[in-house]
Amino acid sequence: MAGTGNEGRAAGAAVLVIPTLNEEESIAEVVRGVPRELVVRVIVADGGSQDATAAQARAAGAEVMHAGRGYGRACLAGAVAAQGADIVVFMDGDGADDPQGIKDLIEPIRAGFCDFVIGSRTRGRREPGSMAWHQRAAATLAGWAMRLVCGVRYTDMCAFRAIRRDALLGLGMREATYGWNIEMQLRAAQAGLRILEIPVAYRRRRGGQSKVAGSVRGTLRAGTRIVATFVRVSMRSLLFRRRRAPRDRPGLQKNSYKSL
Repeated sequence: MAGTGNEGRAAGAAVLVIPTLNEEESIAEVVRGVPRELVVRVIVADGGSQDATAAQARAAGAEVMHAGRGYGRACLAGAVAAQGADIVVFMDGDGADDPQGIKDLIEPIRAGFCDFVIGSRTRGRREPGSMAWHQRAAATLAGWAMRLVCGVRYTDMCAFRAIRRDALLGLGMREATYGWNIEMQLRAAQAGLRILEIPVAYRRRRGGQSKVAGSVRGTLRAGTRIVATFVRVSMRSLLFRRRRAPRDRPGLQKNSYKSL
């Protein structure tokens, strides 16, 4: 757990945002599986699907918005559209995340215990074949790098996460691509949010092909954006540390970063 500010603030209404791109084979099952007693709205933020993703999502009961191309752009558009929500939950539309896990993500925030809860696939139960070796290696490497830079012990960059909406909109998120997840994690640490990582179940995708792990090209493209985002955002942390007076540095614990 990390962070120090905003203690004691309870949060209530949760909205689920699902960024999508050509997920017609899985999106209806995902939307229907969402425990509606936990979320007041389900927003599918579509990134320009060329198939029946939007129609399938509407038929299953979701609101659909056309967010423009880019994973991060879709996530941000969905969060902005979630007006009236205290909590925004993010989940992929491929069926790999178990919607029943939403309860575990939002309860610590509703209790005022933390501001940002992220699921860890590496710590949770994984269905055989759900996560390739290079995905596990990338998650471990990214977790180590983020701990080195910002002091928070992340073990994954899992898309399944929940955060106070006001805190998210205050982070100054700008990454429009697959670097969105790592940018949020770094900025949350820099802003001193109270962060909790919990193990989550992870399944094989229910249909279609992964845009990241489904091809060498997709993996390289996403990996390049993630690395570029890490370098860009983490440099702000390093500059902040260097500008502190030497006598102040012993107090710079992993939970004490200021907002960018």
